[in-house]
Amino acid sequence: MAAYQWVPRMRDYTSEKKEEACGRETTDYHPLKPMTVTVTESKAKKTGGKAETEFVDPLSSSLDGTDPLSMFAAENVVMDPLSMAPKRDRAESGSKAKPGKKSSLDESFEPWSTKKANILSKYTTSERLSITTSFLSPSDREKVAVKTQVQTTMTDKVKNRLEQLDDFEEGSVKEMLNLSQQDYVNRIEELNQALISAWEQDQRVKALKIAIQCSKLLVDISVIQFYPSKFVLVTDILDTFGNLVYERIRQKSAYFPPGSKVPQMLPEDFTPEQVPDSAKETCRNWFYKIASIRELIPRLYVETAILKCYSFLTSGEYSQALLRLSSMMRGIGDPLVAVYARTYLCRVGILVAPEVHDHVTINLYDFLATYKQLQGDSVQNILAVQQLEMAQYLHLYTPALDWILQCVAHRASEDTMTEVLEHCKKKCNSALLLNSVMSAFKPDYIASRALKFVDTIRDCEEAGFPKHELYSSLGANMVLADPPEEQRLQTLNEVWKVVMKLKNPANYIACAEVWIEYPCKHFTKREVNTILGDIIKHMVPDRAFEDFYPQLQSIVTKVLSHMHDFAVLFSMDKFLPFIDMFQKESVKVEVCKTVMETFTSGARPGALYTAGYKKRVQQETTSDPVIMNALMFICKTMHDSVNALTLEDEKKAISNLICGFIRRISFGRDFEQQLSFYVEARATFSNLEPVLIELVQRVNQLSMETHKVVKGNHSRKTAAFVRACAAYSFITIPSINNIFSRLNLYLVSGQVAMVNGALTQGDAFFKAAIGLLPEVPRTIQVDGKVRSTEPLLAEYINNFVSNLLVVPDNPDQGVLYLIRGLLNVLQNYTWEDNSDAKVRSYLSVTCLLSAMSQENYLYHVNKVDSNDRLYGSDPKFLNEVQQIANTLIAEVLEHLKHLQQQEALKRQSALALEFFTRMVAHGDVGPGKMGPLAVNLWNLAQKHGHGDTKVMVRTLEHLKKKGVQQKEYADLAAKLPLQSRT
Repeated sequence: MAAYQWVPRMRDYTSEKKEEACGRETTDYHPLKPMTVTVTESKAKKTGGKAETEFVDPLSSSLDGTDPLSMFAAENVVMDPLSMAPKRDRAESGSKAKPGKKSSLDESFEPWSTKKANILSKYTTSERLSITTSFLSPSDREKVAVKTQVQTTMTDKVKNRLEQLDDFEEGSVKEMLNLSQQDYVNRIEELNQALISAWEQDQRVKALKIAIQCSKLLVDISVIQFYPSKFVLVTDILDTFGNLVYERIRQKSAYFPPGSKVPQMLPEDFTPEQVPDSAKETCRNWFYKIASIRELIPRLYVETAILKCYSFLTSGEYSQALLRLSSMMRGIGDPLVAVYARTYLCRVGILVAPEVHDHVTINLYDFLATYKQLQGDSVQNILAVQQLEMAQYLHLYTPALDWILQCVAHRASEDTMTEVLEHCKKKCNSALLLNSVMSAFKPDYIASRALKFVDTIRDCEEAGFPKHELYSSLGANMVLADPPEEQRLQTLNEVWKVVMKLKNPANYIACAEVWIEYPCKHFTKREVNTILGDIIKHMVPDRAFEDFYPQLQSIVTKVLSHMHDFAVLFSMDKFLPFIDMFQKESVKVEVCKTVMETFTSGARPGALYTAGYKKRVQQETTSDPVIMNALMFICKTMHDSVNALTLEDEKKAISNLICGFIRRISFGRDFEQQLSFYVEARATFSNLEPVLIELVQRVNQLSMETHKVVKGNHSRKTAAFVRACAAYSFITIPSINNIFSRLNLYLVSGQVAMVNGALTQGDAFFKAAIGLLPEVPRTIQVDGKVRSTEPLLAEYINNFVSNLLVVPDNPDQGVLYLIRGLLNVLQNYTWEDNSDAKVRSYLSVTCLLSAMSQENYLYHVNKVDSNDRLYGSDPKFLNEVQQIANTLIAEVLEHLKHLQQQEALKRQSALALEFFTRMVAHGDVGPGKMGPLAVNLWNLAQKHGHGDTKVMVRTLEHLKKKGVQQKEYADLAAKLPLQSRT
């Protein structure tokens, strides 16, 4: 291609702005304003013998002018899709309530499913276990299968089932010894699967026998500390059995609705009258079979498991059956076995008949009547043999009593609680019972009698159940509900007089962890500080705190959840010493993060907002030296924990918290003090890049706030201050490793320096940015993936070039020295192969040079004389601009020629079209100037059929539109052919 010169288009930005400004007109329409749709029904009307039909939207007319959702809402049929789906029973697997009967249990009733996991994890053993069970050998299975196949009459069927039962009872019972806890659990699961398998194979007797043998396992208390977990495992099998029996009978209960010959399953809300006689007979047979079980405990458990089957027989049987079974429970000799049997009865009863309560109270009072057995010789002998303490033994009763009392307390009145308390006090006055009462009844009931419960705890018999647990339970209720105001202080004093005397650190911290929330809610920092000091006093000796980090963390969280005024928090002389107790670095960092999360976000640590919670948080910035120094110490602790092995996510979390702290510190108009704080923060948090980036941005903001205060008219003092800010940024930025962060900070800091009239500092930032460009790597890693840096670099160069328009030349550096330096860097930079990024950057610089050739620049920085005012369109300056532009054009054209040699014709076409559009926007395409080059580029863009036709059509239309007012564009458009691809 021949040599061409760049001729910039001279522009009058003011007139262009006026010409391109859109006209304005007032309107009363707003796109977000609610729209009212009026729908007219379609109807034909006769006019002069002809029928005319009004046009109506068919969709609107079909809906009578309403959308489907509005129509459904009007009919009151809008429902949650989940609620319209088939209702699933909310009870746990194996404990489903009777279908069709709405449970009257509310959300306050904790279901058994949530308790099971806690029981299984808490009541474990390392002792060896045994299990007695019966499984058929392969030969036995074959024998049963043959017998099943040759059944011909009902008599044979009954005889065969009796023989199966005899086989189970006489010859196949085996005892497996020396099982670990996990082996035992696995064996129980095998029994459950065997039960399901037997049922699916129509072996009902075998399924019943497995249920019976599982029930017998609950008689065994040889490893007594594992008994609660065994109860959970075994009753799950019984629940499975009960559900299988229930569903079997329900499947046999198909009936014919009136007027229909098609049988249907029973509806979910069926009544006994709808159940066919055959299904009722099957149901009675099951109860007869179970009634014939010889041993009491299996008979009780298995009948309880199928208790819900009474719904097939009669609607009023539940109350009688539950009372009858409750009376039968009195025949169980061992108190632990008895209380868990009562628990199972109450658990099934509350699900199948939640409206029946008499049996629950009876079971509780029956237990109280036998409470003396717990101190009897038989229990003492068992504990001696198993080497178990009385306190450990009593804890085995807790899950059972908690459940029974929860059933008693469900929707009960305060009078019920008073009655239960009096009964407990009269019968045993046991700490064990009192603890379960406080766990079961509503916290409001407990809190309203706070002092009475304190007296009751003091007077009750400890008898192996530690009183400190009672105080913990009482504290949990005091936190959930407010006691009467006149009792609050006395309650705290009475409780803490006992708690502070506890010698065992574990017992003490268990109470302190609960009660710390009470003074936070109801009293001042004085009481909270006193309790924190007492905790330190108990935890420091023998470094006891090392064993209770979770409890101490919980205490910090609870204090922070209620005390949001950090001036008050740090004025307590025991709070920071309390934090110092966390000697383990990982734990201390977590505690510090909790403190900073509360300070920076104002949210309750580790919790959601609850009803009645008032959001009194650290919303405003602060300059309080107490707060600042304390949080600086906490942030430094987090910062110093970061090392080479720290995960990136952890670094990011810590950095965000420290940045939040920095943003919250403000000295108002005392900008020098603010800068001093940033200097101190830079020295303290030098290892975290996000914090350094935040500090540079904060300092730049500080410069802009200064500019705002002085309204752009700097005095000697403020000018010196903004230069000091620029120096801070210039020193800090090189310590940041991320190269694009450095580049962007150099650019922003240079802009801030220019706005504040610090031209020397601005030059320094821009020169530093240009000098850093050669260090940009070819690729970077983003979110674990390797990405090319060219798109980021090209975007940065465009942004950087746009800033150079307002930067005046430094007289000591020569004309356009920053642009020349940038072009030298771009020329020597190692670009990717098959990339056009360099020449696209050249095109951007060419556009800048066109803007620099104007008499008045498009934009300026206030009180900064750019080159248009500095040179005043001096011919020598314009000649320098022209020479650089010509050189860049030559480079671009050479690259286009090179693309043809490489057969990269598609890239050549795209680049030629881009060059053309830049030329039309910024160059003079009049006759004898750049018009011929523009025509050549246009032809080159579509020469090989790779031109973007849509773009070219729109470009040509734009030229024709501009040609209406400017003849050179019309002449150019006339010379531009548009080739067809057909």
